[in-house]
Amino acid sequence: MLTFFQLKSFIAHWLDAVDDHSIHSPYFFDFYNRVINGPTEPSKFNPIEQTRAHLLATHSMITVQDMGDSSPYFKSQHRAISKIAQTSLNSPKQCELLFRIATHVGAKKIVELGTSMGISSLYLAQVKDSTVITFEGNREIAHIARTNFDYFNQQNIQLIEGNLNETLFNYLQTPGKIDFVWMDANHRYEPTIRYFNWLTKRISDKGIIVVDDIYRSEGMAKAWKELRKHDLVYASMDLYHCGILFFDLNLGKQHFICQY
Repeated sequence: MLTFFQLKSFIAHWLDAVDDHSIHSPYFFDFYNRVINGPTEPSKFNPIEQTRAHLLATHSMITVQDMGDSSPYFKSQHRAISKIAQTSLNSPKQCELLFRIATHVGAKKIVELGTSMGISSLYLAQVKDSTVITFEGNREIAHIARTNFDYFNQQNIQLIEGNLNETLFNYLQTPGKIDFVWMDANHRYEPTIRYFNWLTKRISDKGIIVVDDIYRSEGMAKAWKELRKHDLVYASMDLYHCGILFFDLNLGKQHFICQY
C-alpha cells in the first residue's frame, strides 16, 4: 500500500511525465525509444525467471536483518524466502530495463548495491563482456544468491558480502573505472548520498548510475533531487520507480520526467 507521500509523488509524476513526442534532444529521444521502451526479450531470460518462480514457491524460513531502511512488509527477522522474493526482487520489466541500459552504455564493469537473491545480478551478467560486482549485507540472503550464481555457472559475477559502509569503501580503493551502477540498497537519505559520492570517483566518462525507489520516502526524494543536480551529473531521467543519472558531459544539463 502506498503511503500518502508516495501517492502524492506518484500523482505529481503522472501530471508532469512526458512521452517521446515531448523530448527534443536527439540522444534522449533515441534513448527513450530504444532503451526505456525498448523491446523485451522474455525468451532470453526464461531460465532466470524460472529461478524467480522457484524462489516464490520456497517457503523455508531464514533470518534477515534489515541493513538500511526497515522493510514495511515484515515485523520479524524470521522470514519466508517466498515472501522476501515477492517483496524485494526487481520485477522482470525492471530487470530487463537495467540490462538494456547497461548494454546501451557498453558496460564492462557493473556495480550493484543490494544483491538480494541475485535475480537482477543474473540479468546484468548477460551484458556482453561484462563483470558484475554485487554487494549484499545479509549472510543468508547472500548464500541464496551464490547458490543461484553457481546453478547458472555465472563466472562473471563477484559477490562481496558484509556491511556496505565498509565493503563498498574498501572495493573503491582499487583503481579502475565503473561503467554502470544499480543502487538498490539502504534506501535512506544519508547513505544514498554517501555511496553516490564514493561512486562518482570511479564512474567512467560516459557512465550511468540508476537509483531505485527515489520516491520511497521524503528522504529518498530529497536525495534524488540533490543527486540529479550534482556537478558531475549532466542529465537525468525520472521514471518514478527509479532515476537515471548520466555522466557524459556532451549531453548538457537536462532533466526529463518520463512515462514508463
